[in-house]
Amino acid sequence: MKRLTVAAIIAVMAAGVFTGCGNRGTAQMNSATANTAESRNGAAADSAQSDDHDDQNAAGTADQTGSNSGTQDIGEDAALQAALEAAGISEADASRVRVSMDRDDGRVVYDVRFDVDQTEYDYEVLASDGQIVSSDVERRDDDGYDDDDRSRGSNADVAVSREEAIDIALAKVSGATENDIRIELDHDDGRYKYEGDIIYERVEYDFEIDANSGDILEWSEERD
Repeated sequence: MKRLTVAAIIAVMAAGVFTGCGNRGTAQMNSATANTAESRNGAAADSAQSDDHDDQNAAGTADQTGSNSGTQDIGEDAALQAALEAAGISEADASRVRVSMDRDDGRVVYDVRFDVDQTEYDYEVLASDGQIVSSDVERRDDDGYDDDDRSRGSNADVAVSREEAIDIALAKVSGATENDIRIELDHDDGRYKYEGDIIYERVEYDFEIDANSGDILEWSEERD
């Protein structure tokens, strides 16, 4: 009887041991499964954060690119008005107007030129805000000649007068007047010729006219 009781007690204890081991094994398996899930969730979260970071970087790059490409440019008309205001001149009084874009010390500028009577104005205007970078004002003689040209004109024996040469050149540019032309007599390669230019409606026309025949030797156009 005692042997049966002892055997029963041992069997119960063994069952308890196996049950405990089984529970611990199950708990360990459950813990490992949970850790695996947490690891996967963590990796997914890291991936999402990385995607968000990449999106933010892309947005920042796009914003920066848009900012760089959107550099302000006041335009030719505003640059002309800035130069006219600096000179104290109205646009109606200006002739031979030219506006062209250029670079100066790494900055984008507009080179603005115009005449009023016999005075020539030349301005550099900053393209970003209209600030005057530099200016130059030059006064010409009332008759439009420089000293060398005046000397050549008084001594030259030519068939075509300066006034006739002016008419020949102006006839090529509809609407242009004497305010828009500059011309001088030159002696080159054994013959006299008139050289000059017309600037009208922001287009520059360069020409050479034979001082004896009146033929147009050269003619070119340059637009802004």
